[in-house]
This record gives sequence, C-alpha cells and structure tokens, in this order.
Amino acid sequence: EVQLVESGGGLVQAGGSLRLSCAASGFAFDDYSIGWFRQGPGKDREGVSCIRSGDRSTVYADSVKGRFTISSDNAKNTVYLQMNSLKREDTAEYYCVILKGRACLWAYDYWGQGTQVTVSS
Repeated sequence: EVQLVESGGGLVQAGGSLRLSCAASGFAFDDYSIGWFRQGPGKDREGVSCIRSGDRSTVYADSVKGRFTISSDNAKNTVYLQMNSLKREDTAEYYCVILKGRACLWAYDYWGQGTQVTVSS
C-alpha cells in the first residue's frame, strides 16, 4: 500500500522559511517521480516541484523558482521541500505526490493527506 506522510507545515511570517518532509513507503522509490502539489484557498491544485523518475532531475513551477528547493534522501525514502522567502500567496495545503511517469508537475497517481502552510504578512 502506497503511503505518503507529510510533515513540517505551519504558520510563518512572510519572508520566513519552512521545510516540508514526506516519508514514502509501499512502492519502489526510484521508479516514480515524487514531489509536491499545493492547493490554496479558492484555487485549483497546482504542481510546485518534483524529482523526475529515471534521471532524478528536478523541476519547479515558475512561481517558486529560486525560492524553493526539492531534495530527497533515497536511503530514507523521504523527499523534502525547503521553502525560503515565503510569500502570502504560498499559503496552501501542500500534498506529497508520486507519479509513474515524468510529467510530475501536471499529474499524479497518489497523494498524501497534506500539510498546511500559512504565510502571514
């Protein structure tokens, strides 16, 4: 059974930082793309960043480039999202997702329960 368990969300002031973690289990970690989607209040869910299967290259949404960094610890089957210079518009529920494919900013097969990030001004 696929399990994706997020942690690390919280309340932070604009300009601050948070690091999200996703502990993954129940699938072959290297065979999937893994990353993060988010859904803000009244908004559609959108891809934030992911690590592609195969070459493990990273991709980022334009809105977070230069501020967020995705990484993984394959020994722990864990993926991280370091979020710096947070803005109010980053406020959202953040979901860890996996995809059996490489188009991981646009689709996913499984998702976790989410962790809330709230950025205050």
